[in-house]
Amino acid sequence: MTEYPTVGTNEAILRIAKDVWWVLLLRGVVAIAFGIVALAWPHATVQVLIVVVGIFWMVDGIVSAVRAIQARKVVLSWVWWLAGALVSVAAGVVLFVWPDLTALAFAYLMGFWAILVGILEIIGAFQVMANGGQWIGSMVAGVLALLFGLFLVIWPGSGITGLMWLVGIFAILFGVLFIVGAFQVRSAAKRAGIA
Repeated sequence: MTEYPTVGTNEAILRIAKDVWWVLLLRGVVAIAFGIVALAWPHATVQVLIVVVGIFWMVDGIVSAVRAIQARKVVLSWVWWLAGALVSVAAGVVLFVWPDLTALAFAYLMGFWAILVGILEIIGAFQVMANGGQWIGSMVAGVLALLFGLFLVIWPGSGITGLMWLVGIFAILFGVLFIVGAFQVRSAAKRAGIA
């Protein structure tokens, strides 16, 4: 990756966009694939759900970490992206360390994960917005994650089948937002003659 000084301008964000747009695309594709799996197995056991979600959180965290590390020399919001990545990886580790969680404990863990990731996405979106970058997709994804998390924390006992449907729909929407965001930042960089 080409090195750029850490700045908070739209041009710098567009420069990094040409390097990381594919990471956003990959994150969106992984989320959609996970959502489809969740919807295809709505009657899965808690243990199956824990394994599937654990894998998703680990992959999402690693992809987010790559995005953050690639952006660290250009955008100021990379720290928030890295924090979100660490939250996802840590949550995935928790699921693999304690695979015998009850459905209720799992719902709370997923709710708190979504709240933290949503808050970090929103903070990152505000920083990108302050610097004139493409922030809408990240903001919507953050708000969606925050609302999803609050729903799970407030009503955790909605049943495993209901939880699977909710998780599947959330993941697909989250993935679509990231795919749209990936093509938006790539297009903006091309229009500016940077990509």
